[in-house]
Amino acid sequence: MKRKNVYYLTPALLAVIIFASNFLSTDLFKAGYQNFSVWFVLSVFSFACGWLMNKTLGYVHGGKVVFAVIVASSFISVVLISFFNEYFGVNNLIAENMVLYILRNITLGAMAFFGMAVCEVIHYQREHRQLNSTVNTYEKTIEVAQKEAKIIFEEAKLKSEKMIYEAQKNLQSILDIKNQIESRIKEFIAAEKDLINKHEKEEDE
Repeated sequence: MKRKNVYYLTPALLAVIIFASNFLSTDLFKAGYQNFSVWFVLSVFSFACGWLMNKTLGYVHGGKVVFAVIVASSFISVVLISFFNEYFGVNNLIAENMVLYILRNITLGAMAFFGMAVCEVIHYQREHRQLNSTVNTYEKTIEVAQKEAKIIFEEAKLKSEKMIYEAQKNLQSILDIKNQIESRIKEFIAAEKDLINKHEKEEDE
């Protein structure tokens, strides 16, 4: 599949979404439904990006790109948090908080993988239905062809039997004519012999 450069805008958008998640609070439910709604919207966008990448970049190559985006975003997040730890409020337990931020990035990346997987499953289901339809069409065509072949075979069998019967009938007629000719020839020869015998007797007298 030929991949255009514009297709890589989708992974770039996914990277922006993952990076933007670093500026959200980690306490989703304590912060209220508004923060959770933003996380839900980011997850939906990540899912849509994965779906689009599966359409444009393919499942295998797109999966590699998503993995690269997750790794790059996680690395940038760790660097950003390390330099601006006061802004992100990670003065204490910095290692645990970094792991938490990395897990959030991985979660959004996993949503992109999920979007790719759903798109691929739907694609294969569609192909499966098309293949089943094609197979059913071929089976119906084969069934019709078998019926037509059977009819043609029966017609050819009847014609051949008729031809054999006609040939046997003609052969019998020829044999009857032959027997009649042989019988007449024998009668003619017998009559000739009688005439010759009579002629010889008359000459002797």
